[in-house]
Amino acid sequence: MTTVILAEKPSQAQAYIDAFKSADKKKGYYVVRDNRYFAGEVIVTWAIGHLVEPVLPGHYKKEWENWNLEHLPIIPDVFQYEVVSKKRTQYNIVKGLLKKASEIIIATDSGREGENIARSIMKKAGIRNVPTKRLWISSLEVSEVQKGFSSLKNGSDYIPLYNEAQARQVADWLVGMNASPLYSLLLQKKGIRETFSIGRVQTPTLYMIYKRKKDIENFKPQTYFELFSDVKVAAGNFTAKYDGRFDKKDDIQLLLNKHDINEKQAAVISKVDKQLKQTASPKLHSLSTLQTKANRVWKYSPKDVLKIMQDLYDRKLLTYPRTDSNYITEHEFEYLKSNLNQYQKLAGINFDAAFIEPQKRYVDSSKVSDHYAIIPTKKIPEAETINMLSAREKNIYFEVLRNTLAMFAPLYQYEETTVDVDVNGLIFQAKGKVEKEKGWKALFEKEEKEDEEDSKQNEGAAVKLPPIQEGENASSEIDIKKGVTKPPKPFTEGQLINLMKSAGNTVEDEKSKKILKKTEGLGTEATRSNIIETLKDQKYILVVKNRVEITSKGEIICQAVEGNLLSKPEMTAKWEEYLQKIGQGKADQAGFIQGIYKFINHLIEEVPKTISSANIEAKIESVKKESLIGLCPGCKKGQIQDKGKLYGCNEYQNGCEFTLPKKICNKTISKTNIEQILTKGKTGLIKGFISKSEKKFDAYLKLDNQILSFEFPPAAKKAKGKYKSKPKTFKK
Repeated sequence: MTTVILAEKPSQAQAYIDAFKSADKKKGYYVVRDNRYFAGEVIVTWAIGHLVEPVLPGHYKKEWENWNLEHLPIIPDVFQYEVVSKKRTQYNIVKGLLKKASEIIIATDSGREGENIARSIMKKAGIRNVPTKRLWISSLEVSEVQKGFSSLKNGSDYIPLYNEAQARQVADWLVGMNASPLYSLLLQKKGIRETFSIGRVQTPTLYMIYKRKKDIENFKPQTYFELFSDVKVAAGNFTAKYDGRFDKKDDIQLLLNKHDINEKQAAVISKVDKQLKQTASPKLHSLSTLQTKANRVWKYSPKDVLKIMQDLYDRKLLTYPRTDSNYITEHEFEYLKSNLNQYQKLAGINFDAAFIEPQKRYVDSSKVSDHYAIIPTKKIPEAETINMLSAREKNIYFEVLRNTLAMFAPLYQYEETTVDVDVNGLIFQAKGKVEKEKGWKALFEKEEKEDEEDSKQNEGAAVKLPPIQEGENASSEIDIKKGVTKPPKPFTEGQLINLMKSAGNTVEDEKSKKILKKTEGLGTEATRSNIIETLKDQKYILVVKNRVEITSKGEIICQAVEGNLLSKPEMTAKWEEYLQKIGQGKADQAGFIQGIYKFINHLIEEVPKTISSANIEAKIESVKKESLIGLCPGCKKGQIQDKGKLYGCNEYQNGCEFTLPKKICNKTISKTNIEQILTKGKTGLIKGFISKSEKKFDAYLKLDNQILSFEFPPAAKKAKGKYKSKPKTFKK
């Protein structure tokens, strides 16, 4: 009997090996020996993410290779998959092992995409009628891996999850392969040379950014007035405020006249209410909350946070990163409690635990499905391990550690005093806050100071109150202050993650709102950061000083899809409702895909009418101007443009074939680099080229007589190879 364990990636396979008694490493797999779990031959092999992917349209029909409106819709009779070319070697190893398997244990990530990765490989390899089991765990710690292999699930129980993932994959392919050429070709008819990418999640996300820009542009500042009283009592002074805003200063004067209030007036302290208040620590981190916090505190992009989390997970320091849960089970709580002193020592903090029993705010098995919240693993890292982490990795690790420890720490307590000041029957109010117990906030003192500064700027500082007695006489001096409403601010990347997650709040249809709330909005914990990166790559958005700004190109596609289901989160709601039924075995793929066919045919019929009537010519001209980089060195007449895969002359149709590459020796050549070449003949020093022998080097790029070549710093060797306009390789 041969058992083959299929992991999703090499690091995951290594974590499994660490949990077994012994193993011999071969090329692309391990041979395991551990009679506690297996009898017979046991092999652990791995994918490298997706080894298999859907084929491109041209694979089905020659006419689908190039975009043409007459060839739409692109709907294959049977969907086909191919091996990712760069991963073919590992695929062949995996295929060969699966072919000899008597039993297969699917040990990819526990979720629908992990199931899709494994079963797509099995299907492509022609594996049929081989019994399967499923490893379903949320941590790569040795004890958790061993526990998982001791209680393997029935593999066939997860086939509906694969059907769900595959239906989603096929539907996204269909929408992308039809809507992208449809919109691109129709917009190109209006004079723009760009291509446009359309997607079920990326397009409504972009549209929400577009709406925010419109809200900012259309914002009309309004003047308002507020009424204050500078109050003097025996022990000191403070400021109290009348509750409400006024459009006109005269309205305040009418109110003052009604109460016969002069500029200076006697007053009475009519009420002094003191309450001891307390707040619990934040919930445990899901990926979204961690991405949001890291973006706010350190300005890390969501993509970077996911990568850092994945690395820390692979090192067994933190639990599974792609989780949408803020809860753990009692099992995790117990090991956290048993390691509490060691965790505190590691974090360099010390407190007496106030909560040593599970609290529903953090520990609730009913709210943990596939994965629990992000917490430290049982493994207490040595000082050497921590020192080896990068600054970013340390920040993320200790954020999760402190966030978890806060669950055990005392509550934050403060005394809030509310004072009512009666000025001739008109009530002014002041609130003061006195901190009594720092509690869990002591774990985040630096961040708390930053938050307090933000609070002072955005909402005003809390009033510092002198000792006051109810019924005490006072004097009041009226102060009328003028203010101006401020426009909304652009989103940060962290806010964008939250916006995607809470997209249901923007939906009017109650059914869609409920579905989006249940499925947590647009995208998943695993995909949201990639969606934001896609919007950047498509040049739909720019991130400037952590603020997300939509480009002219982004505005064009938003205007083109306006009013269409593609621009609305409701589309995801409708999909997810059906997909969940497929995952539960209550619906089939065929019905779902038929609905996608109908939607695509509707787009092909309606979108031409929409775009023909869209008023987007001005924006198109703006994009055309933005795409021009500089005078073409070839024809001396045209302008060099970003043409997607290369930089080329806009006089191409008139015979100019001058181009500059976008990638040289594994290094992307930026628009700024091209501007330097066109204006100065040479770039600044570009770091990180990689030669054919895989050695890194730094060099300048120099253009001389339309020939691009390397120029090395004085300490480096001189360039021997040159790069003519429109070459296929750049030889060092």
